[in-house]
Amino acid sequence: MTVFRCASAWVYGGVAQDVDIATGSDGYITAIGPRDDAAREVVELPGVVLPGFANTHSHAFHRALRGRTHGDGGTFWTWRDRMYRVARTLDPDSYYSLARATFGEMVLSGVTSVGEFHYVHHSPDGTPYADPNAMGEAVRVAARDAGLRLTLLDTCYLAGGLTSEGHLPLGADQVRFGDGDVEGWARRFSLLADDDNTRIGAAIHSVRAVPKDSIPAVVAAVGERPLHVHLSEQIAENAACLGHYGVTPTELLEDTGALGPSTTAVHATHLTGDDIATLGRTRTSSCFCPTTERDLADGIGPALELLAAGSPLCLGSDQHAVIDLIEEARALEMHERLVSHQRGRKQPPELMTALAENGHRALGWRDVGTIAVGQRADLVAVRLDTVRTVGSLPDQILLTAFASDVDTVVVDGRVVVAGGRHRSFDVAQELHSSIRAVWDHPEATR
Repeated sequence: MTVFRCASAWVYGGVAQDVDIATGSDGYITAIGPRDDAAREVVELPGVVLPGFANTHSHAFHRALRGRTHGDGGTFWTWRDRMYRVARTLDPDSYYSLARATFGEMVLSGVTSVGEFHYVHHSPDGTPYADPNAMGEAVRVAARDAGLRLTLLDTCYLAGGLTSEGHLPLGADQVRFGDGDVEGWARRFSLLADDDNTRIGAAIHSVRAVPKDSIPAVVAAVGERPLHVHLSEQIAENAACLGHYGVTPTELLEDTGALGPSTTAVHATHLTGDDIATLGRTRTSSCFCPTTERDLADGIGPALELLAAGSPLCLGSDQHAVIDLIEEARALEMHERLVSHQRGRKQPPELMTALAENGHRALGWRDVGTIAVGQRADLVAVRLDTVRTVGSLPDQILLTAFASDVDTVVVDGRVVVAGGRHRSFDVAQELHSSIRAVWDHPEATR
């Protein structure tokens, strides 16, 4: 048995002082109580200890774009052209390297589970690899080697866009994302299986990329597993859907049976009042990615309205302009302040629930996300003595800390990060080498 000794810890919905968290050999929490001086194997955790964070929405390869697109101006659509250039460079080996480094950065920031919204399936010309899931398997191994848990959200991507006249064929930069038709996607998806570190889920890329008549087949193939979908991130998406189908993207998803407690709508930025009510009524989760939504000029979504309607909120770092889930949680509150001109719209307990418990649930991990007996021992120690956090009350740490203040990260009772450093590899060096390999590739400048 290992005891993690905490000066303060977020347990039972609030901060308690002088807490011992005992864990068994299986990595689950067996007891929580006051300091036990008789305990033998003790690991001291500094600062305030929080439950492990869930990064509910990730595109790992987008990490290569950080610092290369932010000053370009333009829109989401011009940014997307640069993203396609990065995708052209990837093969299973380079994808593994970039994903492992990116996941390593996530663990350093306190992330213990990630949902990878994965659509780079085939070779650049669309030809399947000998193993049709070679790219997904590269992501699976990368997560394990980086030390965090994975939900692989294998993405159906069939069309190149949507206009009022209908869906467009896949473009040259999109053919590696597609499987020909929904039956082809379902066949490849059926080859994927859970393991002890991985949950298999699926994604409908968007109503732009999956025609309405194909969505029910995706829903049927997924069953009770997690299903995610980009929803109403852009006004143009709503206009195209209304122009062609005569309904909003949310209405289209409801009409095709895609909404429900196992579904997560990512972004959910530009919604009507009826859309909000529908997501709440169906108990569909809403994943906000505030640092991406502001970087790409998407807009500020109706978080409070969704929460009030009954849609659980969770968080993701999406395109990784920033990998800092504490900042994502803080931004959820700060964006509401900008819209409402009021402070304290979402209190720290609500932010913590979005950051940890709701995100893990949206990824299909129901035994993690809170510090409680019977839960996996995922713990994040955030220092209270840095230049950013000194003076902060422990229960307000999400409003003052940053990823750089994370000292220790424990996943399934195993210390993966200590003293702010990954215990298995040099994350900064691997980010440097994997990103350099992307931009040195001839396809990156074509």
